[in-house]
Amino acid sequence: MKIITRYVLSEMLQVFLVALTALTLFMLVIGLTKEAQQQGLGLLQILALIPYVLPDALRFAVPGTILFAVASVFGRFSSSNEIIALKAAGITPMALIWPVAFLAILISLSCVWLNDIAVSWGREGVRGVVVQSLEEIIYSRLQQQRSYSTDKLAINVKGVQGRRLIRPTMSFQPNNSSPSVTLSAMEAVLKTDATNASITAICTNGIVRVGDVEVAFPDTIERVIPLDSIGKNNPLSKSPSQIAMNEFHAARKDALANISRARQQIAGRVAESFLTGHANLTAPQHFAGEQATIDHYQNRLNRIAMEPWRRWANGFSCLAFVLVGAPMAIRMRNADFLTSFFLCFLPILLVYYPIFMAGVSEAKAGDLPPIAVWGGNLLVAAWGCLLLRSVVRR
Repeated sequence: MKIITRYVLSEMLQVFLVALTALTLFMLVIGLTKEAQQQGLGLLQILALIPYVLPDALRFAVPGTILFAVASVFGRFSSSNEIIALKAAGITPMALIWPVAFLAILISLSCVWLNDIAVSWGREGVRGVVVQSLEEIIYSRLQQQRSYSTDKLAINVKGVQGRRLIRPTMSFQPNNSSPSVTLSAMEAVLKTDATNASITAICTNGIVRVGDVEVAFPDTIERVIPLDSIGKNNPLSKSPSQIAMNEFHAARKDALANISRARQQIAGRVAESFLTGHANLTAPQHFAGEQATIDHYQNRLNRIAMEPWRRWANGFSCLAFVLVGAPMAIRMRNADFLTSFFLCFLPILLVYYPIFMAGVSEAKAGDLPPIAVWGGNLLVAAWGCLLLRSVVRR
């Protein structure tokens, strides 16, 4: 039995590792090309991004790769009558499937870790590389195109002389609901702060416009511009999809505190209205701001509750794919690995992913409990168990 276990694991790992390397490299190139085009990165910055983009590429590549390896190996086993030979020797096909299922559990746990690392450490690392290179990126873009823009920052210049920007115009939107700020000057110099994700504009002889207010300055001023579109350092303000597993508890407490604070504000204003004889001010429309805050943080709570379940479900899709892929490949008895893979992948594409995405959407909205994201995994695993039963009994 040990010989069979070593044999099937050896065959699986050979195919899995080769396919994983090829697919990961392909996805890595796509990810790096996308970041380079969006951020205007040079070769050195692209090389620095590789460690941070790699977990993201792996978490997408591993589930499909393990399904490919299972379909290829077990399809070849079945087409060459190795399964029949095992049965003739009185050995159940489960002797081949159990070692692969155990391997899939280990890979699934690794995928859960990859999902966590990719969306927290990986994306934060990409942001760090971009911010550290931001000054060179901006100057390079301004020299080539005379303009640079992100979600909250736009810079246009007449020309660039060394580090001096000639007749720059900068517009940016502050973090809060404050009006946008536009700064025009005869010349300026930019300096970036990677730690605080901000850029300092040292401007000479210009005008600052804040909303409808305009102020001229004949001398030199410094203006710090936060770059929130690059990323956020505070885990309490990050999107739940970018929070590390160990930060969910703090983020949940922060959301609950904000909801409690908004409800207390509503209660205080209602009490004040009754005490001062202004009962008409207790109508719901007078608390639209507080209610919007409650709705926002309630939605955030739903997403925070759902996100760990989603990462575990994503990771254990590897096990679900193995449970379906192995018996399907055995039943099809097809040595062509591409045919076996696509015949195994098509039902997963049509069944697993729509159910998974529907579960994520409903859990985010709070219409279903977070465990709903496991619906696709459980359905595919149940289907795989039925196929395994038929394979063992044949």
